[in-house]
Amino acid sequence: MNLTAKQRFLPAPPVALAPLAGITDLPFRQLVASFGAGWVVSEMVASQDMVQAKPSVRDRAELGFDQGATAVQLAGRDPYWMAEAARMVAGNGAAVIDINMGCPAKKVTGGLSGSALLRTPDHALRLIEAVVEAVDVPVTLKTRLGWDDDSLNAADVARRAEAAGIALVTIHGRTRCQFYKGRADWSAIRAVRDAVTIPVIANGDITTPADARTAMSLSGADGVMIGRGAQGRPWVLAQISAALYGTPAPVVPQGQAFCDMVSNHYEAMLTFYGADLGNRVARKHLGWYMDTAGTPAPLRSAILTATDPARVLSLLPDALTPTVTEVAA
Repeated sequence: MNLTAKQRFLPAPPVALAPLAGITDLPFRQLVASFGAGWVVSEMVASQDMVQAKPSVRDRAELGFDQGATAVQLAGRDPYWMAEAARMVAGNGAAVIDINMGCPAKKVTGGLSGSALLRTPDHALRLIEAVVEAVDVPVTLKTRLGWDDDSLNAADVARRAEAAGIALVTIHGRTRCQFYKGRADWSAIRAVRDAVTIPVIANGDITTPADARTAMSLSGADGVMIGRGAQGRPWVLAQISAALYGTPAPVVPQGQAFCDMVSNHYEAMLTFYGADLGNRVARKHLGWYMDTAGTPAPLRSAILTATDPARVLSLLPDALTPTVTEVAA
């Protein structure tokens, strides 16, 4: 297999939606993509569970293989299962496969995957090589600065990953031991940028066009990835793309248009998950939308405790009609 054909991957615009467990499901990815995004990344999927078709994974891992500009993120410890999962998702039409080496959650690192792989770079390299060799689509890598402040090895990991055929690397500007505390160190990402020739994407605490400009200036990165900044604001990636790359600026929904967008997202989640589970899973999104809209506390509580979807839909117009106010970039 000729790896040079897939060694560089940089969609235009290079503004991506980060994978967020329990959040970046298919309905949310489709909504973000509808405003405009260079690419979106699925929720993290456990490779062995995917191959063995455990129901818990099948239930949430409808990965949108037929969706354009979508990467499927795989996590795992075993090169065999990672390669098999990669073959499976590529065979089903996934355009890009992303390897998770950044998740800091204890249930992930306790299984020696996610950011725990930063502590065993030789093993991580074998995993990367197995995935790259298994598929013909681009393989990307998402990781952190290191396990802790005493082991900032992202640049070395990225250099070795590039040699193994990784097409792009995304760096969250924190160590694993920081989790999401403090501020992302965008300037520390520059060491990775200096170590490789493949595209580098900066991630962490980027919520506005101004943040994106600063992150790229400090890091030298080729693009940005947005995670929590898109919660309640699915248009923000398109705003950043417009500000940095001159793409069409999104029309930010306000008033009734905002209510319609949220209602449609809610109904899409009911369809995707089923009414009962969909209503529960949607609550986090509804909460973020109500944060954006400035919904009064009593109405917010009524929506987030309602068990009947029809009741939720009837309350949304009153909860979401305040005008959405965006802070100038």
